[in-house]
Amino acid sequence: MSIRVSHVHGEHIAVEAANGTEILRYVYRPDPEAFEAKKPYAHPVRTLAGNTVTGYRPNDHRWHKGLQMTASHLSGQNFWGGNCYVHGQGYLPLPERVGSMRHDGFPALEIEDDRLTLTEELTWVENGGTEWAREVRGITVHSVDEESGSWALDWSIRLTNTRDEPLSFGSPTTAGREMAGYTGLQWRGPRDFTGGTVFAPGSDADADKLMGSQGPWLAITTEHDDVDAHSTLVFAHAPENLDAQTAIHESHWFVRSEPFPTVAFSWAFFEEFELLPGESFEYRYRLVVADGAWDAERVGEHLEGLPW
Repeated sequence: MSIRVSHVHGEHIAVEAANGTEILRYVYRPDPEAFEAKKPYAHPVRTLAGNTVTGYRPNDHRWHKGLQMTASHLSGQNFWGGNCYVHGQGYLPLPERVGSMRHDGFPALEIEDDRLTLTEELTWVENGGTEWAREVRGITVHSVDEESGSWALDWSIRLTNTRDEPLSFGSPTTAGREMAGYTGLQWRGPRDFTGGTVFAPGSDADADKLMGSQGPWLAITTEHDDVDAHSTLVFAHAPENLDAQTAIHESHWFVRSEPFPTVAFSWAFFEEFELLPGESFEYRYRLVVADGAWDAERVGEHLEGLPW
């Protein structure tokens, strides 16, 4: 299934499927609110049938914006946005700790008939204006398939420490809050994903039991408001993410369907890790966006047909 790509320079890149549905809008225009950790994000993300599967600035967490790269605890700074968790004091509004991710350009943007591949360069800037890290981000839209009612989004990160001291990556859990290890690539769903069914391969566990677990993929399915339809989202790791020989640090799932729907590929759920000066780390992720209520068997079969 072919796609059409449009670019409003300085603002966003949008991808439209052949049926006329805009399935992805990647916004790189700087956010107006510094407290929400200015950074690019993907929203809205839609199924081929046109159902929206991302939320934007919900009233419980204004800094949750579709699909976005985050770092909740990074050497005393917050590249997630919003309140900072301080052990013994809870969540505090500490705007002086909130950093940002600056869009520096798209060195590569390739469009084929059914595929968009772009490379973005970004700089992670701490609140005082010092540049801490350089990121090369990859975004690929592919496998747009009318028959299965699905498409795939690959998101990669290569982050290099540009400081003269280590960068320390953590999460609220590493700071003392149990089972709140959110950080890394994060999805926030719209309200009709609240209470959705979360599942993973080889398990009958729900969202609560899957919190903090590990695995190659995790999925959430829901029935929408307004329309008689279901949608399924699949979050998948590239094989090297889970390989102890290649990953800089092991990943765990941060997942909730109540009181609000969110999933993060957490790279520092239970333990902190350091990135030394001049060194880099890399992760690759995949999001499959599908119409319908898929089960674990269908998800597994579909992923097998999408080689990395």
